[in-house]
Amino acid sequence: MRKVRIGFLLPHYSHKSKSFMPAVVQMTGECGAIAEIVHPVDRIVDLSKVRVEHDLYVLRNTNSGFSLSVAGALHELGAVIVNPYRVTMALRDKILASRILQASGVPTPDTYVASHPDQLVPLLDLGPLVIKPYQGAGGHNVRIVRSRAELAEVNFGREPVFAQRYLPNDGRDRKIYAIGGQIFGVKKVFPRRTEEEKHGELFPLSPELQEVALSCGRAFGIDLYGVDIIESEGKPYVVDMCSIPGFKGVPDAPRLLAQYFYAAAERAARGQPVPQTAASAAAGSHALV
Repeated sequence: MRKVRIGFLLPHYSHKSKSFMPAVVQMTGECGAIAEIVHPVDRIVDLSKVRVEHDLYVLRNTNSGFSLSVAGALHELGAVIVNPYRVTMALRDKILASRILQASGVPTPDTYVASHPDQLVPLLDLGPLVIKPYQGAGGHNVRIVRSRAELAEVNFGREPVFAQRYLPNDGRDRKIYAIGGQIFGVKKVFPRRTEEEKHGELFPLSPELQEVALSCGRAFGIDLYGVDIIESEGKPYVVDMCSIPGFKGVPDAPRLLAQYFYAAAERAARGQPVPQTAASAAAGSHALV
């Protein structure tokens, strides 16, 4: 029986990096797969020679135009990618992702899009806004704006302005991580500066929070993701969702991820759907995968 082949599209990790992904690649090989890093590469790529050479590709580096474009080319050639290319691109766009979540009944703060920050001024009469880059990640350049003067300082160039109604948080942010059928809740402060703060503190998920998190996965037809939730006046609100986050704070995360990717590659090799849960059957996912 041949070994399954898994290609990882990853960012460049320095020797100081605390990312789990290098360990995940190694552990995936120890599970019995041929695990190879497809990107980053140290050579020129002849696009005419790009071929689907792996049973499964793992797209982790969503901030790199290079890896996203390579993933897009592989997708068009029929490659199986975790998470699917179109889902990854949708989650990278907060405007599109928020609308998909809202259409699926997921509770989110009131959300707005403008072509210029000045257009949001009337909304400040009802309270503060949270301004984010619409393709941002990791909490970078997220601002709470309370006045016209603070809004005037926002500058994302020609990009659309993405805003959500600021809701007072009942405590630390709730990060919920899904790895196949397993769901983990981790409380974290924001912003997170130390490695300890990035790992946060595990907490038991209430049935309500678990259902909210699973609803996010069903909305996109995936079972590997992260969801950011705040609780305001006792009600949960999803403020962000991402594909293949860092999973820091999840017990034994590298092993769980390696096992997930190996099992997914085996299913892909057999021509079976990659997601392990009923999320793959979500009606809303068909247009994205």
